Amino acid sequence: MVDESAYRHAKGEINRLPCVFERALLARHAVCELAVRHQIAERETVACAQPVARAGCARMSALLREKSAFALKLTEATRILPHAMVMKIQCGGLDGLKAVLDPEAPAPNVHALLRQAQDRYGDLAALPFSEIVKGVSAWKARRRHEGNPDGGAR
Repeated sequence: MVDESAYRHAKGEINRLPCVFERALLARHAVCELAVRHQIAERETVACAQPVARAGCARMSALLREKSAFALKLTEATRILPHAMVMKIQCGGLDGLKAVLDPEAPAPNVHALLRQAQDRYGDLAALPFSEIVKGVSAWKARRRHEGNPDGGAR
């Protein structure tokens, strides 16, 4: 077992450009051709290979959180969100974006979707968030399997 402070230090040294949608990628809900995976002790972390692309993802993430706030009953004062809420915003938001831009894709591809969004709409703020937020509202975490405490298949 790795000491938590040692883990955070190692993660900061190894992963200097953390992926904005890391949780969705680690859950295998989405993919990204710019994702670089690192193993730290028994954990996995995801970095972004391009700072400019990461900035676009950060903007998209902020827009998803802002535009989903009403549907998720978030207040302006809510700064740190619980893991389940972050997952709902990331996975559901990417599902909504995929539904609007590339409904035939097998899984949301973060970088490809952001490129398509910018090509089609010019500015990420111009996206049809009323449609995208439907994905956030509809997204549900997978249930753990009964009788298996780690949630995996046997």
